[in-house]
Amino acid sequence: MHGLNAIFKRELLSYFATPLAYVFLAIFIFASGAFTFYIGAFFERGQANLSSFFTWHPWLFLFLIPAVSMRLWAEENKTGTIELMLTLPVKQWHMVAGKFLAAWLFASVAVIMCTVPMWITVSYLGDPDHGVIAASMLGSMLMAGGYLAIGACISSLTNNQVIAFVVSITVCFLFTLSGFPLVLNFFNSFLPSIATDIIANLSFLRHFSSITKGVVEISSLIYFLTFITLWLSINTYVLSSRRA
Repeated sequence: MHGLNAIFKRELLSYFATPLAYVFLAIFIFASGAFTFYIGAFFERGQANLSSFFTWHPWLFLFLIPAVSMRLWAEENKTGTIELMLTLPVKQWHMVAGKFLAAWLFASVAVIMCTVPMWITVSYLGDPDHGVIAASMLGSMLMAGGYLAIGACISSLTNNQVIAFVVSITVCFLFTLSGFPLVLNFFNSFLPSIATDIIANLSFLRHFSSITKGVVEISSLIYFLTFITLWLSINTYVLSSRRA
């Protein structure tokens, strides 16, 4: 586990060694506030909750999280440091887990920093359901982890960060929209109902919406954790293939 810890620390510190962390945090906080107060009509709703705040997280993460994950492996591939990393006495899954956990912690800190002031605001203005807010924050972190797992895997396949960014957005967009009626109606025209149910259950929004209602179902937790594990396993396989 020493290798995982070393990769984790190296990756986490690298975020704050460049303007990336501060730019990401500033954009996320500004965009969340803009969507909540203006588009989400926070004050006009007259309700002491953060539903208008969390509703926009999937769409913010769709662009912001790939911006974080695009550099995870693409930068290593471009500079050639990946070759040095693969010669180190560190297991591939330690490298993958270390980079992913650092990025996930960074994204989770951004969620907490943005949520806590909003939480304090609604607590001052009314009597919100704190359990629902806590569950919604957990759902945001899990969803960010799912997006990061996809982005990290895509990043390991290329040495171009722009390509990693665009492809990650596309793949994340597909998993986000898979539960929409428009998509399901399309597949219903030529697939059996059991197949469309599987496609619907792959949707990030379906599981995230359930959690934001304060219902933290075991199935939703299993979905996100399995999803993350699957994409990180593919990432590990890619690295193992390169070492071989």
